[in-house]
Amino acid sequence: MLSRFLLYGCTGWVLEVLFTGTGAAMKRDRSATARTYLWMHPIYGGTALALEEVSARLKPLPRPLRALAYTALIFAAEYGTGWALKRLLGRCPWDYSPHRWSVHGLIRLDYAPAWYLTALLFEPVRDALLHVTSDALRHTPEYRQAEEAGTLPEGALPEGTPEEAGVVARRFEQAQAESASLH
Repeated sequence: MLSRFLLYGCTGWVLEVLFTGTGAAMKRDRSATARTYLWMHPIYGGTALALEEVSARLKPLPRPLRALAYTALIFAAEYGTGWALKRLLGRCPWDYSPHRWSVHGLIRLDYAPAWYLTALLFEPVRDALLHVTSDALRHTPEYRQAEEAGTLPEGALPEGTPEEAGVVARRFEQAQAESASLH
């Protein structure tokens, strides 16, 4: 989970840099100056982990409907974390107050299409990150040792089902911990 949190946070930073840099370039900033905040990494990472949980519950719904739910969760996370940062720091690092579609300066409703597009991309990004993290697990000394010893959990890191890779990785880590406690 920690690796996904870190990767989601970095993915969010990259998306924000692309979004703000493109916006600056469209406003005739020839250097396409992009902007983000250190606070955004844990916000993006935590929000994406929450989206994973929501995704599992909404699996039977069509993807466009799931993306609408994800968009609402993204707005709620942005508003809630902005409000908390305002209380903690005395101000929110982002301030949308001057904008027409701003809600308390914490979110911009005119960003709904961008957040919806991000929400549509969430599941493919999640699947790619789960594949990367499960593939990385295969290259750890602990995994190789368990493989050599024949102590891998049943169905460890199944191919073709990246959404299960995180579950399998946790199962592998638990099996390792149990094996270590027995020896």
